[in-house]
Amino acid sequence: MSMSYDKLRSEVPDHVTIVAAAKTRTPDEVRAVIDAGVTDIGENYVQEAEQMRAALGSVGDEVRWHMIGHLQRNKVNKALGVFDVIQTVDTLKLARALNTRTEKRLPVLIEINSGREPQKSGVFPENAEELIRGVAELEKIAVHGLMTMGPRFGDPEEARPYFRETKKLFDELAALAITNVEMKTLSMGMSNAYRAAIEEGSNMIRPGTVLFGERTS
Repeated sequence: MSMSYDKLRSEVPDHVTIVAAAKTRTPDEVRAVIDAGVTDIGENYVQEAEQMRAALGSVGDEVRWHMIGHLQRNKVNKALGVFDVIQTVDTLKLARALNTRTEKRLPVLIEINSGREPQKSGVFPENAEELIRGVAELEKIAVHGLMTMGPRFGDPEEARPYFRETKKLFDELAALAITNVEMKTLSMGMSNAYRAAIEEGSNMIRPGTVLFGERTS
């Protein structure tokens, strides 16, 4: 079930940024949500994002592009040519690769594996502080907060404890006032659970289906 961007925006508090998750969407679909007022686009894959930006032309330059999928180190150069924000930094090696190759100061979020799922990317909550302290020493990387996917459930209420734990971690890290770290963005909640995520403290959501409708492919 999809809703218009205007309806979603009217539902979501003003302080919450909406990143439209554009995985597998067509340029026409993405152009339509940008025309409707979307300011931030998320893509899961570097190659898809490159193709999307090329297809959109100057329209694509009007929005911020977020990497919201796992970023492989061999794709860093291409990613830096496409994305304004990397939401999925989960290792010091990846952060160092970005730091070496970026030409400007790069905003990143640290991806938290809040469900501690071994098959998923993201740093476990208990290891986040150590990682952030390491990333904070890199001169061209600006840590702006945390993101989490959380386990996927049919019932959004089941995701709530993972959002709550990530918000608690976010607050604890903010209280440490680590030099060069600005805990201002907490990216949690996709189409099925964005309401619960916002209630638990998210100020950035990543809806796809709710904006675009069910994928046809």
